[in-house]
Amino acid sequence: MAAWVAQNVIPHEAAVRAWLARSRVTREDIDELIQDAYCRLAMLDAVEHISRPDAYFFSIVRNLLVRRLKRARVVPIEALAEIEAYSIDDSPSPERQAAARLDFQRVMGLIAGLPERCREMVMLRKIEGLSQRDIAARLGVTEAVVEKQVWQGIRAVQAAWRDGDTAAAARLDALDVETGWRR
Repeated sequence: MAAWVAQNVIPHEAAVRAWLARSRVTREDIDELIQDAYCRLAMLDAVEHISRPDAYFFSIVRNLLVRRLKRARVVPIEALAEIEAYSIDDSPSPERQAAARLDFQRVMGLIAGLPERCREMVMLRKIEGLSQRDIAARLGVTEAVVEKQVWQGIRAVQAAWRDGDTAAAARLDALDVETGWRR
């Protein structure tokens, strides 16, 4: 067991410690959580069922931290939010998937606002993935025209995105002033 831990778990300890530190866990608590995790590993009868020792170790530490935070009287909301945001699974969370769909719809709306020729070239290049050469041949223009139109279209979409973010921030600031809320 000790050899397995030394080979498969200890190399990941620094990453787990760094995550705990980012979660605003004190150095003493980090040491205790890591020690408790090693104790839990030592109590295992076998380790053959563990396909991802790094994820398994992290899960033990995360569960210990969650239990500790639930027992605490005052829990920093940022700590809980970061713990819940972390996922061993590399697939995006439902929240991130929904946000990505909204972002995609927003980009598509901004592209729809481009002049027709520019919009068509941006769609063919960035959405359908055609090469500049293929677009030029399809539309009967030079590659330089395609490059310039796509560049101008992307710049316009980026500017519109920034303007939308700026406008949204201004609306939030105005709401903060109106309600007396502080972020």
